[in-house]
Amino acid sequence: MSVSLAGAVTLWFDSAARDLPWRSPDTTPWGVLVSEIMLQQTPVSRVTPAWLSWLARWPTPAAMAADPDQPAAAIRMWGRLGYPRRALRLYECAVAAVERHGGEIPSDLDALLALPGVGSYTARAVAAFAFGQRHPVVDTNVRRFVARAVGGRAEAGPATTQRDLDAVAALLPEAAADAARASAAFMELGAVVCVARSPRCAACPVATTCAWRRAGSPPAEVPGQRTQTYAGTDRQVRGLLLAVLRDADTPVPATRLDIVWPDAVQRDRALATLLADGLVVTPEPGRYALPGAR
Repeated sequence: MSVSLAGAVTLWFDSAARDLPWRSPDTTPWGVLVSEIMLQQTPVSRVTPAWLSWLARWPTPAAMAADPDQPAAAIRMWGRLGYPRRALRLYECAVAAVERHGGEIPSDLDALLALPGVGSYTARAVAAFAFGQRHPVVDTNVRRFVARAVGGRAEAGPATTQRDLDAVAALLPEAAADAARASAAFMELGAVVCVARSPRCAACPVATTCAWRRAGSPPAEVPGQRTQTYAGTDRQVRGLLLAVLRDADTPVPATRLDIVWPDAVQRDRALATLLADGLVVTPEPGRYALPGAR
């Protein structure tokens, strides 16, 4: 069953996959790593132009590590993608690649896991998609697809990392290249067909064998979590503060940041987290700037 499931989804992927720039055959492992970091909690439509601009400026880890304006340049280039600590992690990965791996992104899973800010999912995604290795690549979309197609459940439930990895690994073909392709196919199907709400079962290549469909498409046992709103949150305030610093050529006085948000307590709390994350520094008392800004 496992090979036939992977085979059916891969055949679908070969004809229906979205044409995304990081899927080009000439994309480097660095380009794959950048895409995976950017795609975390960020829609493809927003990532695509940012990824193209990033690779145009820093086509290699060495180019990024050698940029004299770092890490301020990375934060500025990140723009409004959200969760800007990811920009710092990419810069740190570039430096680590130069210092530890001769300027290349390593292919070994343990070496990938040792890169700054690279976790289990990202390391396996780079190993599979950049190097064609046989690793289970498990994100939310893959977990949901496997829960439905194999487990007969509407949702995957709480993450249990090793069990999820084992469940997906059991579905992969033995050949590394085929497994890597299947991993990409599972993810794509979960992202565009087997979606959380209103799945497009009529377009699914395994609808006739899907355990969830055969069970009558039972609803989720536990209601899904409500999505947190953005407006009024500390995340929004952090973004507004960073926007001022990204546009500034010199350190910004506290008075300029004070007008960004009326709630002084929340504003100070958001600024404190930016300082703690290393996204903002105080080159002199009462003034703020991006780290490394010139």
